[in-house]
Amino acid sequence: MPDNDYIEINDTYQQALSLLELNSRIKNVVYEAFPDTCWLRAEMSDVRTNASSGHCYLEFVEKDPVNGQLVARARASIWAKTFRMIKPYFESQTGQLFASGLKVLVRVSVEFHELYGFSLTVLDIDPAYTLGDMVRKRMEVVRRLKEEGVFLLNKELPFPPLPQRIAVITSPTAAGYEDFLNQISGNGRGYVFYVKLFPAIMQGEKTEESVILALESIYKYLENFDVVVIIRGGGATSDLNSFDSYLLAANCAQFPLPVITGIGHERDDTVVDMVAHTRVKTPTAVAEFLIDCMDQASEKLDDMQQNICSMMSDILRKRKSDLQLLCNRLPVVATNKIEKNRSLLTSLGVRFPVMASSFLKLQASKLESFQILLKEKVFTCLDSYSRVIQMEEQFVRMASPDYILKRGYSLTLRNGQIIKEVKALHEGDKIVTRFADGDACSSVESVALRSKLKNN
Repeated sequence: MPDNDYIEINDTYQQALSLLELNSRIKNVVYEAFPDTCWLRAEMSDVRTNASSGHCYLEFVEKDPVNGQLVARARASIWAKTFRMIKPYFESQTGQLFASGLKVLVRVSVEFHELYGFSLTVLDIDPAYTLGDMVRKRMEVVRRLKEEGVFLLNKELPFPPLPQRIAVITSPTAAGYEDFLNQISGNGRGYVFYVKLFPAIMQGEKTEESVILALESIYKYLENFDVVVIIRGGGATSDLNSFDSYLLAANCAQFPLPVITGIGHERDDTVVDMVAHTRVKTPTAVAEFLIDCMDQASEKLDDMQQNICSMMSDILRKRKSDLQLLCNRLPVVATNKIEKNRSLLTSLGVRFPVMASSFLKLQASKLESFQILLKEKVFTCLDSYSRVIQMEEQFVRMASPDYILKRGYSLTLRNGQIIKEVKALHEGDKIVTRFADGDACSSVESVALRSKLKNN
């Protein structure tokens, strides 16, 4: 039994393929499926150049458009002779470094080697595809900014007539920054500019974050500046990708001060250039633009000065002419005025006695009327006051003690003082009772209050 089993297993070994045979069959299948070259769309990754041989080794990858996960990968190589032609051609056409992360369209030969496995050899490249992808991404950012309504915000800001207070965003070691300072400080008209540097990284992956932080720093001192200048002198064109960033462009578009860009390239506008208030080519051109703005303001002031002087000259000439005309007319006007007033005085002199006589008669008549009216008023008042006096006299007479005594009443006095209450008297008091016709003296024997009399 063990021997039979061994024989069956040995037969299986005899039927199995060796790895070389398997790989050879795969090689033949691949060759039959891809006898010629084909064009491949993919993203470059892990691009490396062998310094000694000049060969370029890389990977082509494809990612899921939804979640960004890798869905395919393949090794590739570009032999030195081909790479020396492809690389400068691609970079000159696209303005991008031949590096990882770019989507490319390449012509490849498909190979499977028994020892090294599956690989691709790059024979040609179409830069237009990469350019198209870059344009597509840029257009997508522009479309998003327009949909959000911020694309033209910075362009719509009024530009200051005297842009002297300048916030500059750039690298402090950039040659373009030095060119900008030299140009703006050495302007021939002697304009004074106040420049404040806000340092930022202007190339590489940190450009977006660095420039946004610089904008945030400027925002804290917004009232101290007229414009913001973003400049970048020199550097690889591929570094411009950061200026196509949505976040950076959105920050520039919504910044409350006019943004001027001079990023140092002429081939294409970045999205930041598109949303900026003003775009010029180089840092030096930015300085020239600001100096030109000052020139325009100076020319406007000169024009205004000339216009004012011209207007004042015209006004003075007109006033002089008017005065001369008045001087010429004044004697005639004065003579006419005097003659008119003289005639009026003559007329008044003739009419005055008659008017005075009529006036005096009228006033005399009024005085007579007032005299009669006054006399009537006086008699009326005297009659009225006489009746009042008579009534008051009668009232005083009725209130007199003598009148009261004549009516049967009497007054009790003690020591010349009228006694009003019985409780003011005491036994033995000498009192005087006054009647209408005389007084009676008496002595108080007893005093009894009314309440006690009632009780008794």
